[in-house]
Amino acid sequence: MSGRPDTDVLTARPFAHRGLHGPRAIENGPSAFRAAIEAGLGIECDIQRSADDWPMVFHDWDFARLVGRPEKTEALTRDEWRELAYLESEDRPMDLAELLSIVSGRVPLLVEIKSRQGYDVERSCRRVVDALGGYRGLHAVMSFDPRVPRWLRRHSPQTVRGLVMREDEHGYTRKAWQRHLALWVAQPEFIAYHVAALPSPMVSSLRNAGMPVLTWTVNSPEARAVADAHADAAIAEGAGLA
Repeated sequence: MSGRPDTDVLTARPFAHRGLHGPRAIENGPSAFRAAIEAGLGIECDIQRSADDWPMVFHDWDFARLVGRPEKTEALTRDEWRELAYLESEDRPMDLAELLSIVSGRVPLLVEIKSRQGYDVERSCRRVVDALGGYRGLHAVMSFDPRVPRWLRRHSPQTVRGLVMREDEHGYTRKAWQRHLALWVAQPEFIAYHVAALPSPMVSSLRNAGMPVLTWTVNSPEARAVADAHADAAIAEGAGLA
């Protein structure tokens, strides 16, 4: 991409959550991403590392739900990942470079870097930025972990950076002080907020100040109505895309 993209790319259209997946297209799989492109949707995807440090496109921390195997994702090399078969699809797991080849700049790409307690997420940041180095399509990178946008601000300022937030027990930002601390650490250029927590006075304040607000996971007409009223773009799936 020549020059730095404007954050307007984040609000031009909905993003298909983990691709446009369904009965014949597994989430975060090539078929789901191709379907999203054909539908003219942006693409949201998840990234974590293989045992040999390749950025892989996958959500869960193990293969049980999608592949039916007990291994942790970080235990297998990229070549071993590629030998896996999804339970309900002919697709196979892929790395970020393969996804970039599929998208090839045709739609905006929203990359979520996965993190958890004790995880070396800055290592993932380096691998993702390396993979995106020659990519010319519109893209942004985000994470629940505020260290990700902080790292991007310092080491890859050309990358549009975002913070993902939620207010329930599953995230880092259940309490108000945690949300404000995360924003202070991250200094994001956009946020992706849990639709179940909208409307939110803090989010409204940020949005009124000009920060783009995305919301996830929009998976029903009711959630889509909330997204339309309180955010600038939806990260959606299923009935939330209707």
